[in-house]
Amino acid sequence: MRTLQLLVGAGASAAAVALAAGPASAAGISVSTTGSTVSVVTSTCISQVSGSYGTTSLLTSSQTSFSQGRQVALSGTTVSQSAAWTSVTPGTYTVMVRCADGRSAGSQTIIVSASSAPTTSSTTAPARGVLGGIGGGIKDYGTVTLAAGGALTGLGVVAAAWFLRRRRRPYRL
Repeated sequence: MRTLQLLVGAGASAAAVALAAGPASAAGISVSTTGSTVSVVTSTCISQVSGSYGTTSLLTSSQTSFSQGRQVALSGTTVSQSAAWTSVTPGTYTVMVRCADGRSAGSQTIIVSASSAPTTSSTTAPARGVLGGIGGGIKDYGTVTLAAGGALTGLGVVAAAWFLRRRRRPYRL
């Protein structure tokens, strides 16, 4: 009982510390990539200075400071600000956001992968659809295979009916 009280007390203390710290993603940035476009969204830079919410910078792995990267101004509202870079080559990048008042909103590393361009095919679609499914949805079976499967199914139905019919009869000694 004493051990249980200690565990409950320790759990309550850990919960209090977690609540006091707050959620980890409440302030900061969210970075995403679609093909060769990298975008960043933040809600940290709520005040404008000279009509700007701030600046973002996209740094390659060899760049170390904010000023070395590709810089884009944040646009948006006091609720949410965003920026995007297009034609980004595949590689690992760090996105840094600096608010107009000089505060850092955060940084995040992202990997841009090579986007595959849609390819066109000169073949026509199959007449019976995509033939997807579990089991024999991919292969076209012959008459013998279908007849054997039908016979096994029929035999199973007859065996089940015979078994159930036998169980209905009263037990005789």
